[in-house]
Amino acid sequence: MAEKLTIAVLGGTGDLGGGLAWQLVQAGYPVIIGSRAQDKALVSATALSQRAGGKTVHGMANPDAAAAADLVILTVPFASHKPTLQSIRAAVQGKIFVDATVPLMPPKVMRVQMPKAGSAAREAQDYLGEEVRVVSAFQNVAADHLNADEAHLDDCDVLVAGNDPQARETIVQLAQEMGMQAWHAGPIDNAAVAESLTSVLIFMNKRYKFPGAGIKISGGRAA
Repeated sequence: MAEKLTIAVLGGTGDLGGGLAWQLVQAGYPVIIGSRAQDKALVSATALSQRAGGKTVHGMANPDAAAAADLVILTVPFASHKPTLQSIRAAVQGKIFVDATVPLMPPKVMRVQMPKAGSAAREAQDYLGEEVRVVSAFQNVAADHLNADEAHLDDCDVLVAGNDPQARETIVQLAQEMGMQAWHAGPIDNAAVAESLTSVLIFMNKRYKFPGAGIKISGGRAA
């Protein structure tokens, strides 16, 4: 059996990052919680370890977490997107970098407001360079579902976009190991669809009192 990749979740002290870290630990992956403040990362890592029955979870400042991991997932608010990219650029060269950032601009989070590059993931790819295989994923899975003790994620579909097909496939498989259905969604420019859908889902959650709306792809089966 192949050894599982060590995965750093930058922004892992937040709701989305913490939920993804919880699911990754349950799927048997070594996890590093990353944060701007190392002490905050350590507190979250200790709490996650205890919740997971004593499994080892490390906490580090974002640059150290990115350097120590085989694969990096970014889950920070959009306001922290560029500063975080700047802090970890050298550490992610040659790696798969998953960007789950959504360009929400408070207070109008229910309105689609895309950045100049077209998407946060496109900004990440442009800034980090061609040696980093940026993949967009996980924007449309509600944090409440990810953080649940008994999450039912088989009804949560994930759109996976990126320029490198093998990197996309790695994340499709990773999502499926966490219990989600994931789909190849084309090149990194297509990340704009998943990112913009988040504002629509936030609106629907408020309008219809959904506990955490997601998406479901119909009409076929993943291959």
